[in-house]
Amino acid sequence: MGTNGSLEVIPLGGLGEIGMNLMVYGYDEKLLVVDCGLTFPGSDTPGVDVIIPDATFLNENRDRVVGFVLTHGHEDHLGAMPYIWPNVEGPIYGSAMTLGILKNKFREHGLLEKATMIEVGNRQPFQVGPFNVCFIQVSHSIVDSAALAIKIPLGTIIHTGDFKIDHTPVDNRPTDLYSLARYGENGVLALLSDSTNINRQGSTTSESVVAGALAKVFARAQELIIVATFASNIQRIQQIIDAAQRENRKVIISGRSMQNNIEVAKSLGFLRIPDGVLLDMRSFPHLPRKEIAVISSGSQGEPNSSLSRIAAGDHREIKIQPGDMVVLSSRFIPGNEQTIWSLVNRMFRAGAEVIHESNLPQIHVSGHAPQEDLKLMLALTRPKFFIPIHGEIRHLQSHRHLASHMGVALENSVVAENGTRVIITADSITLGDPVPSGRVFVDGKGVGDVGDIVLRDRKHLSEDGLVVVVLVVDKISGAILQRPELLTRGVIYEEDHRDLLEQVKEAVEEALHLGPKGMDFTEDEEVGPKDLAQRAVRRFFKKKLGRRPAVIPLVMEM
Repeated sequence: MGTNGSLEVIPLGGLGEIGMNLMVYGYDEKLLVVDCGLTFPGSDTPGVDVIIPDATFLNENRDRVVGFVLTHGHEDHLGAMPYIWPNVEGPIYGSAMTLGILKNKFREHGLLEKATMIEVGNRQPFQVGPFNVCFIQVSHSIVDSAALAIKIPLGTIIHTGDFKIDHTPVDNRPTDLYSLARYGENGVLALLSDSTNINRQGSTTSESVVAGALAKVFARAQELIIVATFASNIQRIQQIIDAAQRENRKVIISGRSMQNNIEVAKSLGFLRIPDGVLLDMRSFPHLPRKEIAVISSGSQGEPNSSLSRIAAGDHREIKIQPGDMVVLSSRFIPGNEQTIWSLVNRMFRAGAEVIHESNLPQIHVSGHAPQEDLKLMLALTRPKFFIPIHGEIRHLQSHRHLASHMGVALENSVVAENGTRVIITADSITLGDPVPSGRVFVDGKGVGDVGDIVLRDRKHLSEDGLVVVVLVVDKISGAILQRPELLTRGVIYEEDHRDLLEQVKEAVEEALHLGPKGMDFTEDEEVGPKDLAQRAVRRFFKKKLGRRPAVIPLVMEM
């Protein structure tokens, strides 16, 4: 742990990748955890629900953890809390909106009564162990976001969280440039800054630009209009509601996460919704379609999301009809493009017009700082040391070089990855011994019980299919008592390939007759009917069809 003369910065998630942000600060034998996020599975993790950081380091040092501080309410910054916090515990600090979202999650996991959550405001320092923390208001794509000023006797660390510099945000809560400049004037030991949009040139496009695009789209919509956006983007939801109200449309919310976040935002005063504008889903069949605007979650085409069910025609109430309009007010997150285009095609096929960032760029603006904003952050804080955070290696390296152009010497900055231990003293920044890190898969109620071997088997099954061979043999002699039975899934359609299945059975019977030597087993191997049948089936399908299904032999002894 960091001593009185050094600070340790230990990323467990979010460095070398997008999402799953989790940063640990160590000083005077104590640990402060900043954010605790998750990421979502891709094609290489079939069946997995979410992915969270490996928290072995925190679990092993739980007695040293003095608290969790959350910068904002996005899933990639707090979504792993229900899985990691129970093994570590400690007070949780955050803004009103952030804690409102977290309370819903903890309530679902039966953790709400066990947790101590402390709401903090901007420019109001609070002490967590040896760390004096102060929230600094920043603009982002979710309300109530904050950067952090973390003071220790060694100096001040600025941890930006996700941010952009929007001078005219919809909620009238711009990034607090004054506080950032004040910290810079007094001296910043280290800056850890968001790198997500480092490769985008220019300055932030204001969220207020989206209002004009939405107004034009709503004005020409003739029938039902469905607008999909991120469930956490309260500012965008406000603009959609305002656009609907101007066109005398009632608003219906579709999607549980969207409903939960709207309820929290309304209760905290972040959403202004006039009486009678927001209606229950049960009202949908009783109103003319041209008088309704639906706000839906699922803008990334997530399976089972509200928008995916609408596009597939599986939604209980909402069906797309010719003349309807669907608006995707969100960016195409890299890796999701194919899924989103498939969603768009289904909606076009149903007769809807689909508006998205490719045909109307103003329908969405990013919540992350591009190059000029990142330069301004560096110029205001004037850090001695610099660590780029939130991004893949290419983002982090680019941000480090940007910092060098802004006056931070290269020897005073490092590119760290998950598990790296960065040691900062008054005069140096170096790398220490790494700590355990990695990804933990959450599948249903299981956390960490799905590993690489299970995922490999799932991919094998999904790509090559499964063959089950059932054998009935004599318990004493091992002789086969009846013909093998076969069950295939994802290999062939059995009804159309009965002759082929007969050939497979014959191959199994021949293998059992020839024995180990006839199937190329060595004399040292212990071989039974199960092994012979498995090898015979594998060989048959490889030779006959060029396929490699998973083969499971079941032997019943009589």
